[in-house]
Amino acid sequence: MHFCSGNIGKSIRLVFGMLGLFTMAAAQNSMPGVDADPNQGMNAPPLTVTLQDAIARARKNDPVYHAALTAYGSAKEDRVQGRAALLPGVNYDAGFLYTQGNGTSTGRYVGANGVHEYLSQGNVHQDISLQGVAEYRRTRAAEAVARARSEIAARGLVVTVVQAYYHFVVAQRKYDTAQRAANQGRHFLDISQKLEQGGEVAHSDVIKAQILFQQQQRDLQEAELEMNRSRLDLAVLIFPDFNEHFSVVDDLQTPEPLPTFTEVQTAAARQNPDLRAAAGALQEARQEVGVAWSGFLPALKLDYFYGIDANHFATRQFDPASQLSVRNLGYAATATLQLPVWNWGANRSRLKQADLRREQAQLELTFAQRQLLTRLRTLYDEAQIARSELDSLNQSAELAAEALRLTTLRYQSGEATVLEVVDAQNTSTLARNAFSDGQSRFRVALANLQTLTGTF
Repeated sequence: MHFCSGNIGKSIRLVFGMLGLFTMAAAQNSMPGVDADPNQGMNAPPLTVTLQDAIARARKNDPVYHAALTAYGSAKEDRVQGRAALLPGVNYDAGFLYTQGNGTSTGRYVGANGVHEYLSQGNVHQDISLQGVAEYRRTRAAEAVARARSEIAARGLVVTVVQAYYHFVVAQRKYDTAQRAANQGRHFLDISQKLEQGGEVAHSDVIKAQILFQQQQRDLQEAELEMNRSRLDLAVLIFPDFNEHFSVVDDLQTPEPLPTFTEVQTAAARQNPDLRAAAGALQEARQEVGVAWSGFLPALKLDYFYGIDANHFATRQFDPASQLSVRNLGYAATATLQLPVWNWGANRSRLKQADLRREQAQLELTFAQRQLLTRLRTLYDEAQIARSELDSLNQSAELAAEALRLTTLRYQSGEATVLEVVDAQNTSTLARNAFSDGQSRFRVALANLQTLTGTF
């Protein structure tokens, strides 16, 4: 009896345990947003991103660039509102006025037209003044400034993406170079140990090889850290969420041609957004002077009304005085001329403010013109030198690799010292990294130059 009850207890526990497992599995499958395989996304091939893809993605995600676009869109709407202010406006007015009666047709209030007064009429309103015209012109100039600044933000974003993109490319290259140097250091350490066992070199060579190998291992770790950091810096720019599962295309082997300085000058004079922004700011300041001057001039307001303004809500009503049926539906028009007389010097103060802003905008425009010539020459010279140094850097990297190979062979044959091998390895690593930095420097210099000229 005891045996049977024990088996029954085990069976019950087994059944409940299986039910619990089934329940947990069903709950996990029904939970929203939980994948069956958490590593499914990591098993997918990484997304390959080109430079143009990175720029397009950054334009969708960068808040500074979108702030410039928002300012441009707001300026466009200001221009639409300024143009609408110059055109006639149409409104419909409906109302009812009640006045306490006093036995007459007008009621107790002097200003009332009757005990009951009904209004249902359309109103066409037009303001005619210099201020409206000048304000519209100012909004057009402000829109031009905002458009130029959005272009400046777009070109600046391209430079930021180019820097981050090629920083990641170069960091990958340097990590590969560090791996190669670590393998060479391990190989040299094996050579020195074998030569020491054969009695061909002293133990100090092995110690020097060990020190070099340990340093190369540390350099490899630092290179991996920098590669991961540059990957995250680029990911922040181009992805709306946290994503580091991507790769980039190394296109540094095909440098772009550099146009002549005359072509660059022509493009800068035609497509430079800084000059357009400064010129637009000057135009905006001039229109602000016009707005300030309008405070000294008269303004005209025109109103045209059509509808009913009567004691009965009807198009026709009976007139007790004339015993006739009269029409309530009709029109009226008003014209108001406003002449400024005295405002305690406020208009003169606004005019003085506008003149000061106009002088400042004129100064900023001339400074922008001079600064453009200076920056154009500086950035062009930098791009030209970076482009001309690529062949020399490439040749230096190839020569350093060949020198390392020959020095290692000479050390194996007893003709070179351990210090020569160490120096050859360091020189080869520095030459390869310098070539990668030189290629990245040219691309970044070209992007900086295109902020002044546009794409060429």
